[in-house]
Amino acid sequence: MGLFIAVPVLLVWGVTFVNTKALLADFSSLEILFLRFLVAWLALWLLWPTPLKLRGGWKEELLFLGAGLSGATVYQLLENLAIHFTNAGNVCILVSICPVFTALLSRWLLRERVLSPFFAIGFILAAAGVVLVSLNGIRVFRFHPVGDLLALASGLSWGFYSVLVSLVNRRRYPPVPAIRRAFFWALVSMLPLIALAAAFPNLARAVSCTVDFSPSANAARFASPLNWLNLSFLGLFASGLCFVGWNAACDRLGTVRASVGIYLLPAITLLFARLFLGETVTPAGALGATVTVVGVILSGHRR
Repeated sequence: MGLFIAVPVLLVWGVTFVNTKALLADFSSLEILFLRFLVAWLALWLLWPTPLKLRGGWKEELLFLGAGLSGATVYQLLENLAIHFTNAGNVCILVSICPVFTALLSRWLLRERVLSPFFAIGFILAAAGVVLVSLNGIRVFRFHPVGDLLALASGLSWGFYSVLVSLVNRRRYPPVPAIRRAFFWALVSMLPLIALAAAFPNLARAVSCTVDFSPSANAARFASPLNWLNLSFLGLFASGLCFVGWNAACDRLGTVRASVGIYLLPAITLLFARLFLGETVTPAGALGATVTVVGVILSGHRR
């Protein structure tokens, strides 16, 4: 059941770059981030209109606050910023290291044990496959310190989110209102960023985090059915249902085993880039996708 839930989630997350790329023609990265989680938050209210009652007071509220910050605001924002300071291949490689952070943090904070030697071997193979996929068509790998560190910090943020999701799962809260509460805190944390973007437009423009309050501009871009379709997909499916599904997958598979599946994202992205954008797949990219899939399958074996 855990695999049955996780695979569709990863497939949807792998195609979101197509929707985001289309929306970037009319919206900034920050606007897309806020709008997609606003749509997700409203959709989860319609799906489960009952408020979540916390059993542990403000300490448990901090769990949801941390999950919203790490899994939505910080992770997505750092990843978007990283792309402006380094190339997409570097970002893909470094962000995909997040299963390593998840494993280390789970070992440290959750006391989870290493599953098996197969898990470790599969872990390494999947990571090697990610590197090959991310270098698809790139002959020279160059380091860009600022962007690379931002991408690395983004992966670390997702590791913290995975641990916080596990702590929420241990309290046996229903997944829909639990994720909805995390999204609420994510939206709240984005409001200061929106205020900063409005106060310093030149700086915001440099990193694609502008916010346009012009009535004429908003009337034009929100009149586009294609924009609404892409925002709805990102909000309803990629954010709302997929985050709920990922919560359930982590609960059934365990945080570390589920996170290894994230290694599949570059391979899925490569496939959809070929199908929808006509991008070239090199032999290194194809080999990397195959090695990644083998590594993920191998990591699931216990003996």
